[in-house]
Amino acid sequence: MQLTSKTGQVSWKSRAIAAAPFVSDSLAALPAARSGACPLGIGMHSYGSAWRAVNEGKPGVRFTGAFSFLEYAHSLGAAGVQVSIRRDELADTGRIRDRSEALGLMFESQLALPRQETDLERFDAELKTIRSAGAKVARTAVLGTRRYETLKSAAECREFKEHGARSLALAEPSLKRHGVRLAVENHKDWLLPELVELLRRLGSEWVGACVDTGNSLALLEDPYEVVEALAPFAVTTHIKDMGVREHGRGFLLSEVPIGEGFLDVPRMIGALRKARPGIALNLEMITRDPLQIPCLTRGYWATLEEMPGKQLAQALAQVKKHASPKPLPRVAGLTAAKQLELEDNNVRQCLRWASEKVG
Repeated sequence: MQLTSKTGQVSWKSRAIAAAPFVSDSLAALPAARSGACPLGIGMHSYGSAWRAVNEGKPGVRFTGAFSFLEYAHSLGAAGVQVSIRRDELADTGRIRDRSEALGLMFESQLALPRQETDLERFDAELKTIRSAGAKVARTAVLGTRRYETLKSAAECREFKEHGARSLALAEPSLKRHGVRLAVENHKDWLLPELVELLRRLGSEWVGACVDTGNSLALLEDPYEVVEALAPFAVTTHIKDMGVREHGRGFLLSEVPIGEGFLDVPRMIGALRKARPGIALNLEMITRDPLQIPCLTRGYWATLEEMPGKQLAQALAQVKKHASPKPLPRVAGLTAAKQLELEDNNVRQCLRWASEKVG
């Protein structure tokens, strides 16, 4: 998984990465994360089971919306939150802003990109809402699903990339007008050189990356190369550790409590902070069954024809080397109450790790 071959020629991963990264003055001045005992905020997807229970009106959840999620994160000692604001929470934006400022907490939001010009009114209204809640950063995903599960051909992949570029170009004037920086996640959709090229071509101080420390493993990419290459573009983060195990169709990939996986998370945080001092660190500890990465099946390669075979060999070698000594966590078969408990315990364990290991 190297950027260059032994002859020194730039590999398929694109000359965009080899060039000096674009960093604008505005992107260099990110809002500082809160200083305190725990440097991690909590991304809302760390509580996927809890939010599903909220949406289904089920009991046993410690929060019901963005404001109460902020309060709950504070009770855990977290540095803030990254969370969507629902339409029925519009009246809460003022108190979200006032409370986060009073507590010295980071507040970031999430939103969907405009799909076309007729969607700009919705996008602009959502930007106005999150800005009134105090958010200056919003995370987004262009595809929203996994590349190898959704895109079935090279043509579909080209369409996805073209649509993503158009959506970001549409979004940029509204982002500038409202003073919100958009963070595009490496969401098991973009290959590293594709995302770097996209951000460099757009060249906007209002659009950067949400750097996820584990997602790109699903696309056979080296996680440290991904973090280091995207760090100069980083607007915010999803910090996670990963466990892997061999599987007949490829391998299994699972978020695990930080410190229990094979990633050198302190190294990744160090690279992010070196490139982007003050960047917010958001935990994304998703408690679920392991994902199957079917990299030994024909369908997986439908959009990855240019990837050299040695990259598959290197990825599988790393899986074998770092295979989890114990079964990866599963939630299938657990009661709803047990899932909520496990999810909360995993988040708490990650926050404790961060308090002890990260300055």
